[in-house]
Amino acid sequence: MSLKEIIFVFFFSYCSIIVRPHDEDDRGQRPGGPYVYRDTRPSQSGSIPQWDPNGYVLFCLCMGRTGNQIEHFLGGMAFAKALNRTLVLPPFRTYRNVRFTEWFKFEPMAEFHRVVLAEDFMEYIAPTHWPPGERFGFCWKPPSSVDNDCRMKEGSPFGPFWDGLGVDFDASIVYSLSYHDGDIARWPKVYPPETYPVLAMRGAPASYPMARSNRHLQRYLVYSDRIIDEAQKYIEDHFPDERYVGIHLRNGVDWVNACNGAESQRSYMASPQCLEGTSDVITKAMCNPPLSEVLRLTRDVVLATNARVVYVATDKNPLTKEIQDHLADRNVTVFHADPWLPMIDLAILSRSDHFIGNCVSSFTSFVKRARDIEGRPSSFWGRS
Repeated sequence: MSLKEIIFVFFFSYCSIIVRPHDEDDRGQRPGGPYVYRDTRPSQSGSIPQWDPNGYVLFCLCMGRTGNQIEHFLGGMAFAKALNRTLVLPPFRTYRNVRFTEWFKFEPMAEFHRVVLAEDFMEYIAPTHWPPGERFGFCWKPPSSVDNDCRMKEGSPFGPFWDGLGVDFDASIVYSLSYHDGDIARWPKVYPPETYPVLAMRGAPASYPMARSNRHLQRYLVYSDRIIDEAQKYIEDHFPDERYVGIHLRNGVDWVNACNGAESQRSYMASPQCLEGTSDVITKAMCNPPLSEVLRLTRDVVLATNARVVYVATDKNPLTKEIQDHLADRNVTVFHADPWLPMIDLAILSRSDHFIGNCVSSFTSFVKRARDIEGRPSSFWGRS
């Protein structure tokens, strides 16, 4: 990817993260809306985290929306385990810090590796072992860089993320090591845990697009009871016991602009999920499929699965009427929940009898990975 393309991806992701799908005052009208917060930290049930002399990895999930953040998180999981440091489970970032256990269960993560919630880390570990005055912020820069300031809290979402955890930094440490196998052995030599007990990183220690070798880590991301209950309630209220096809449409103006720069590229955002191992390139039908492609593939899958429901998740236009009219002869009903929490869309799509997604989208890639683990079928616009 060229420098121009890297800058475009970063800018697109940065802009995406600060855009909320709904206004605060409409929260009560959508799934995932009104919610009485329940403290789900293990420490609240008596499991107080203990100091790990092997050290910790903590990072800001500060690039993009939910799908991008999760791809980065999976890379961070692999990095922490490779260094044998405890992984501090960071909040996800929307318009606020979202505690990890609001969306995913803690216990499956602990089966993968040693983990601690960021909030518990700050309350029980940081005051003694990472106190103010000893908090270094780490960031990657090329070896040729003469800038030694990480600017850990400059701008949004960086500032609000660290403020949400009550962290201020005392100094910056710039590194040029990679997160891949070739450099992994060098990390403990250059940054031993005895000297640097906490690697607090400005961004996730992960590549993007995510490494293929990390996709299997999706199995440790198990939806929280809250997300499962919300998704199940929507299904039971609207199409209980029905076979359904889940589809993901990206057609907002920011996505359309991103696709204009993606055509003919070999790798762009999450496209390796459907192009890896081929000599094919991204096409308009894959990234920004026309209505004819959406109707064609949706109908093909509905006929193949004998589904009576199509569930649509989208960032902009669900094309509900167009799909409904196109499938009128099949007596198919189209639903679009437009939930306050995109995680509910992900949960509903993950459970569908067949899923159709966007090859370039990391939102789609989350669903695809989850379905691959469970052996559920998926297709892509412009590829199936």
